[in-house]
Amino acid sequence: MKISEMQIKRKDTSGTAEEIAFHRVIESAKDEEERICYDPYAIHFIGPELLKFLEATACNYPVAKARMEEMNRLFPGTQNSIVARVRYFDNYLKASLEEGIEQLVILGAGYDTRAYRIKGLKGKVRVFEVDYQGTQNMKMEKIKEIFGSLPNHVAFVDADVGSEELGIRLIEHGYDPSKKTIFIMEGLIYYIPPEGVDNLLSFIVHNSSKDSKIIFDYFPESVVDGTCELEVGKRIHERVKQSGEPFKFGIKEGNIEKFLKERGYSQIQNVTSEDYKKLYFHGKNENRDVCSLYVFVHATVK
Repeated sequence: MKISEMQIKRKDTSGTAEEIAFHRVIESAKDEEERICYDPYAIHFIGPELLKFLEATACNYPVAKARMEEMNRLFPGTQNSIVARVRYFDNYLKASLEEGIEQLVILGAGYDTRAYRIKGLKGKVRVFEVDYQGTQNMKMEKIKEIFGSLPNHVAFVDADVGSEELGIRLIEHGYDPSKKTIFIMEGLIYYIPPEGVDNLLSFIVHNSSKDSKIIFDYFPESVVDGTCELEVGKRIHERVKQSGEPFKFGIKEGNIEKFLKERGYSQIQNVTSEDYKKLYFHGKNENRDVCSLYVFVHATVK
């Protein structure tokens, strides 16, 4: 299995969602003092090919080890940035819970498991997981296998997150625009066309209470259009293009604060690779590289 084949495609489901779950599985298998994030449920969302790869890696087969080294060589620091993103988004959600968030909307939810592993959500916060029907159906099957049934505090919403139908579908499932809400968009916004991003951010501003929050990650515009001078940026661009899920949206470097202010947001905090490197990668993890192209941001509805 070549590196380019590690993203498994299934009919009507997202190969990207499975790949991100795979990164969480690898990190979760590490010792507690070493791992950056922990997701005990991620293992349920990867297919047989990636499971075979994990088994081979666990047994220290030379071929499996060589494949991991190849991935790290071609995409240096990307896996570490992805697991740092999971950790940072988890922490931001936990902090928002302490501030009295009443609803959680996970846009492009894929195989996100926060609704099931973050303490303080069940019984207090209504969760809306939004994604396409194929991915949602696969996920619901797995959730029922894990827990025996679908949890009452989660609504699965079949919708295109960048379209005008989003609000209609959310309200049909019980979303309340008057409540303080956090919107999580992990690994999402760069797959949406610019007009869809504007629609999405506008919907949030006009359909959530003051002090509602958003958090997402983004790539520089140069990664999206293929002009990035860094070799890893060129490879990321080419890989997603070949996967059938190409990038469609990026933000010019240094432009994120202006971009969000113009769309009705305040208290904007940009989180660079240097920021999360300092936060999480010390001690045993001090020598783990991160990728400078992975940037996070969070903001508040004015």
